[in-house]
Amino acid sequence: MSMPSKRADTAVIDTTRLTYTVNEVAHLLNLSRGIAYQYVREGVIPAERVGRRWLIPRKRLHAWLDGRAVA
Repeated sequence: MSMPSKRADTAVIDTTRLTYTVNEVAHLLNLSRGIAYQYVREGVIPAERVGRRWLIPRKRLHAWLDGRAVA
């Protein structure tokens, strides 16, 4: 008798959008959700607060990952 296979965590992230959510960035960077929120609050990951939500601008995230500044 075979065991049911486990599904891999395969989130689909639309990389053409202008912003990412914290959950999406956590997935992209292989971080836990809690650590991603901590880095956003501390300013380690560039993000903007919009109401009660944190949004990470795609261009700023990729520039940060590449080690360059974006105006």
